[in-house]
Amino acid sequence: MRSRLYLDHNATTPLRAEARDAMLAAMDQCGAASSIHGDGRGMRKRLEAARQQVAALVGVQGKNVVFCASATEANNMALTLGWQRDGKPVARRMAVSAVEHASVLNGTHASDPPVLLSVGAEGAVDIAHVKAVLARWRAEGTAGLVSVMLANNETGVIQPVAEIAALVHEAGGILHCDAAQAAGKIPFFLKDIGADLLTLSSHKIGGPLGAGALVLGNDALHLPHPLIRGGGQEKGMRAGTENVPAIAGFGAAAEAAQHCFGVFGGHVLALRSELELRLRASSPDLVVFGEGRERLPNTLNFAEPGMPAETALIALDLEGISVSSGSACSSGKVKVSHVLTAMGVTPALASCALRVSLGRETTFQEIEFFIAVWTRLRKNIHDRKQGRAA
Repeated sequence: MRSRLYLDHNATTPLRAEARDAMLAAMDQCGAASSIHGDGRGMRKRLEAARQQVAALVGVQGKNVVFCASATEANNMALTLGWQRDGKPVARRMAVSAVEHASVLNGTHASDPPVLLSVGAEGAVDIAHVKAVLARWRAEGTAGLVSVMLANNETGVIQPVAEIAALVHEAGGILHCDAAQAAGKIPFFLKDIGADLLTLSSHKIGGPLGAGALVLGNDALHLPHPLIRGGGQEKGMRAGTENVPAIAGFGAAAEAAQHCFGVFGGHVLALRSELELRLRASSPDLVVFGEGRERLPNTLNFAEPGMPAETALIALDLEGISVSSGSACSSGKVKVSHVLTAMGVTPALASCALRVSLGRETTFQEIEFFIAVWTRLRKNIHDRKQGRAA
């Protein structure tokens, strides 16, 4: 029997062997990282080693990495107007792009709803709108926190974060960047994109579920009233006994990911290009979202007009293929993507969108299998439609 074909790596990706080994080693050791005895110091050593590994992935010092339970928590931590720089508040307004992950759109902590920054038809943030919002804040004599993801989880579109960061800093504000999808797939350092706050996820890079990080751009930033308060762990930024096994796996995955950029930039990109080419050949009406922009090398979001995503997802699943609509809500139901809606895609076309996201171990044979299944599925659906029409 053929094993399932997993092509939903933007949702989560398989655990790396290095991460599993690091987790098992940490699980075999007892102690809380805050304890001062030898067992506690042993766990602290594992924790700090992982901190350095995660820091190295984005080119920062370990002291600027704050561990938490997920990228969602990191985003919630970042999106507060309580941030201070050298003891002084740095933001009184907030703006987020309209294509952010739900944990940004629903996780903002501000008295007024944040400004939604519009995007163009290809899914990139409208720089003119960013400038207009910043100009308005300036006229009011205030500054703000702006949140723009590095790469979109649905379309893979890479955002002009460095350009936006420069504008935000010129206006006296701070920039948060959710890099959960980009980390491990494209190389970048925090200083190069200009972010003040950066979100990372463990399970998106081959680490375990249950670990994430908020990375600070410099030592001057501080959050005096964190979301989770208690014993003062993580330098008072996030209370609670650290989940060292998960964090150790996160660190090992981050270190391994540094050696995989060539795989994503070469092998995976070649597979995605072949997949896109073959899909277009079999489906002349195929629409690829964000095709005019630079995208993550592993991500393809497309729609065949007249083929509802829900129907295609079920049919592919029955064939043993796991993909996503790119817009599944927490209940598991398919709904129209807010990302495609923000891009101006019609509801009818957006309801047909599928996201195929490849992984480091995806093979050419698997792409061939997907194409064969898709071609047969497309023919069956169109034949049934023609039969009903007749």
